[in-house]
Amino acid sequence: MLAREWWDYTTLDDELLNDAARLKASDVEQLSRDGFKVVFYDTLEEFYLAEALEYITAWKQSTADHPVGICGPIGPTEQLPLVARMVNELQIDLTHAHFWGMDEWYKDGKELDASHPISFERADRALCFDRIDPALRMPESNLHFPKADLDTYKNSWDQGVRCAVMQGGQGDVKHWAFNDPFKREGAYRDAPPSPEEFRKLSTRVVDLHPVTCMQNARTSSGGAVMGIPIQAITVGPKETWQAEKVSIWQAGTHDNPFGQRLTALMVSKKIVDTAVPMSLLADHPNVQFNYLRGNGIGECIVEMH
Repeated sequence: MLAREWWDYTTLDDELLNDAARLKASDVEQLSRDGFKVVFYDTLEEFYLAEALEYITAWKQSTADHPVGICGPIGPTEQLPLVARMVNELQIDLTHAHFWGMDEWYKDGKELDASHPISFERADRALCFDRIDPALRMPESNLHFPKADLDTYKNSWDQGVRCAVMQGGQGDVKHWAFNDPFKREGAYRDAPPSPEEFRKLSTRVVDLHPVTCMQNARTSSGGAVMGIPIQAITVGPKETWQAEKVSIWQAGTHDNPFGQRLTALMVSKKIVDTAVPMSLLADHPNVQFNYLRGNGIGECIVEMH
């Protein structure tokens, strides 16, 4: 329905889509199960404070013998200045802590330079790491950002550093990071990849679904889609399953009320379909979906405005 050449959530059975649309916020709260926890926050302040605290909790566990890191998103970003402020105020020494960026734009055969206005690395540094007291900062070697030279980033996941949590947002196309659904071509003309095949994917260069390009134009360039790359480098499911916990944060800024309900329902009921990449998290042993009550989770009501 949205892009005929692609798989996406509009290729699912209408019965499932309608079931998701009918869910009230109170219904979503009841979707928790073993391995999947749904948490609601009453205010935006509490929401982003809780997200920032996941950084602090992870980094405080890190020691020279047992380094610990967190993999963090660019959507959302509001938690990042809070992280820097808490590190400075609490005087947390990050010498042995690590951080993985989730993804980066890819254009003309290389990653977007960190000086570019929409570079994800630039945002992480400007909003968080450059604001931390130099005496407390982690070494540059402990910051891992995806590059066109994929091996360096991939290998950083296998150097004995424990990833306590991978955070993420949810895109309009129901991805985490840039794990977008596949094009309907070649081997995937008649069916998307199997969950087993998708799960094996590691950090890679991906083609972006048109909905993803439109969303990022809306959030990063006032809708001027001309400046949004059509490819990106993204952390894969392989690395995601190396994280002890996957924590998804939805304040209503990125995906809409329907999307927030659909993926929660699929993960809760273990309905896995790679046309909805987020549904693969149904098989991860420790997943938490975080919602903002009220306008964040919103409602699915059909009416003219």
